Amino acid sequence: MADARWTGPRGTDMGEWLPVLDLVEPARQRRLTVLVRMLLLIPHFIVLFFLQIAAFFTTIAGWFAALVLGRLPEPVFRFLAGYLGYHTRVSASAMLLIDRYPPFALNPPPDYPVRIEVRPTELNRLAVFFRLILMIPAAVVQGLVSSGWWTLSIIWWLITLILGRMPRPLFEASAATLRYQMRFNAYFLMLTPAYPKGFFGDDALSVPEQRSRSATMPLIMSGAGKALLVLFLVVGVAAEIATSVATPSETTDNW
Repeated sequence: MADARWTGPRGTDMGEWLPVLDLVEPARQRRLTVLVRMLLLIPHFIVLFFLQIAAFFTTIAGWFAALVLGRLPEPVFRFLAGYLGYHTRVSASAMLLIDRYPPFALNPPPDYPVRIEVRPTELNRLAVFFRLILMIPAAVVQGLVSSGWWTLSIIWWLITLILGRMPRPLFEASAATLRYQMRFNAYFLMLTPAYPKGFFGDDALSVPEQRSRSATMPLIMSGAGKALLVLFLVVGVAAEIATSVATPSETTDNW
């Protein structure tokens, strides 16, 4: 599904193409929309709940089809790509990366500041069969960095509310978190054979200077942005440890 309009980066393997996140960084954000952002997104969370149910069963059907055909059938690919784009746009808004309200559509208008691109391609049947096992390392990284971001989200919310914008290093780290999440979801949904990569951004030379870029095309990260990503991971690990320690203690108290 060509939801963006550029030629994306290639992975380390010949012919491997990584899903693209095309995110336009806003110069300023309206403080009022930042203040009530999560309330404004409640209708989208409801829609996503039902879309996730549909995507779950579609993914199961797609898994069996991919084992037989070596690819996703076009209707399955089209729906899952639309779902992934919708989920990414809502997540970008929730993470304060954009100020414009997400559309209630699987395909956004051409001028919407968040777009993705995934391309139909052949799939390795063996990799499809063992997908749930293969994705475990990426799932751990994605889960920890997302957990760390959301654990500290009240701080990012206050900073953005006070300044009326996200500081550039925080924007870079948040965009990197969202992009890795999108690439992981694309891999899980079998929309791509490419394993999630580019956690710490892209090489500054990965796109020619004359080519038009958005904030994530490519995602060039500063040292401060990378340090924040490490912070997200550390906080995510701490949060998981705290949760695992507290749970047995609560169970013992109940007895």
